[in-house]
Amino acid sequence: MDFITGEIVGILLFFIGLYGLMTKKSIIKTIMSMSIMESGIYLFYVTINYVPGSVPPIGQQGDAPFVDPVPSALMITAIVIGIGVTAIGLTMFMHYKQKHGITHWSRNRN
Repeated sequence: MDFITGEIVGILLFFIGLYGLMTKKSIIKTIMSMSIMESGIYLFYVTINYVPGSVPPIGQQGDAPFVDPVPSALMITAIVIGIGVTAIGLTMFMHYKQKHGITHWSRNRN
């Protein structure tokens, strides 16, 4: 099972979300698909340079390889931005539903 890594799972999550984004007509499912895509991106970037046995670059650890903290810091920022985007999308959806009475992208009431 060495072929199942964080990078592979992240890429799969991204493409599952992309598929949902392209095929679903419900606004809620579109917002959920965007969140799945974001999760795949977070997982990919956090695990992209993972080295077993590496340590944080804090303190005296000897000759062990250090972990680069920049991708993790960027992903923490991206998570906060992703939560904001999801919250704004859901708020816009609620106003759209109140105004038009429908939950899909088309305004046709068929």
